Amino acid sequence: MPKEITTEPVEQVVVESSVVSALETPKKYKVVLYNDDYTPMEFVVEILRNIFYLTEGNATQVMLEIHKKGRAVCGVFTRDVAETIVGLVNDYARLNQYPLLCVLEAE
Repeated sequence: MPKEITTEPVEQVVVESSVVSALETPKKYKVVLYNDDYTPMEFVVEILRNIFYLTEGNATQVMLEIHKKGRAVCGVFTRDVAETIVGLVNDYARLNQYPLLCVLEAE
């Protein structure tokens, strides 16, 4: 025997949701250039100006830090941007047959 359909109103309960969507700032990564004995200082300055968009003066200061201390942080970026920059620098250095090393490090 089929059940009867009732037309009585059904009580509706609305439950408030306390979902908190906390947006975290993305982790930052340092892009670091290392000194070597073969890459000319002018080439390093060229990379700092054309890839990192530093001024001539700032590029020269960073290049001297790389030369004197063995390494320098050239910028701090989100992971995707840092990986792209590291790839650009390393590819450009290899294309010009220099062993310049660029890496990213977590901040």
